[in-house]
Amino acid sequence: MNYLSGTGLIGAVMTGVTLLRGSRDTRLTWRSALAWVSWGISLALAIGAVIDTRRAKQGRPVSPDSPVYAKQQREHEKEAKKESKGIKPLKR
Repeated sequence: MNYLSGTGLIGAVMTGVTLLRGSRDTRLTWRSALAWVSWGISLALAIGAVIDTRRAKQGRPVSPDSPVYAKQQREHEKEAKKESKGIKPLKR
């Protein structure tokens, strides 16, 4: 439930609702088709971000092209430094 309230996902859903309301009485043009394709891409990116965030919080690997990947790598480096100093990392 925590991930469903993300701003990217809410924004994508609201944009879809707005597109649906605006395209009820109009015919399909290349501009409206492009708007729907753009919305689909935005929705896919928002869902991908939610999936990557969830994987990172579970400690599972994240794809290197994800924005979450850099944060996950920094956390692994911090844990490695603590282990090399003899400090036990906290289990999450």
